[in-house]
Amino acid sequence: MNQAHYDKLERMYLQAKVNTKIFDTTKVKISEEIAEISLEISDKYFHALGAIHGSVYFKLLDDAAFFAVNSIVEDVFVLTTSFNINLIRPVNKGVITAIGKVKFKSRNIFVAESTLYNEDGKEIAFGTGNFAKSKIELSEKIGYL
Repeated sequence: MNQAHYDKLERMYLQAKVNTKIFDTTKVKISEEIAEISLEISDKYFHALGAIHGSVYFKLLDDAAFFAVNSIVEDVFVLTTSFNINLIRPVNKGVITAIGKVKFKSRNIFVAESTLYNEDGKEIAFGTGNFAKSKIELSEKIGYL
């Protein structure tokens, strides 16, 4: 377990412009092979039918799986190479939480899955992704501090 690495990843995530400007109620907790990301729902995320847009589901699921993988890669940034999601039910209030877990790891390729829950603990979506090591070093330059 490398708590300093997890803390740096959490800061990097929260400082990303997409999270400071758009997803400004995001919270994150990273540990070995697991990442938990939550978001308080706002109507700014709604589509025409008054529930959150699928892109919000995708972002949280991908982010949780991604950071679960990067929790065990301490030298470089990983990249999502593919990610598939399944939407189960709509949500329009409360806090939603994505939990990502590493399912397969090799030297350079990883598979992770994530599940998105509403505040009552009901599953609202799930996804699986493939991730690869990049050549981009984890450094202060990309917010890893």
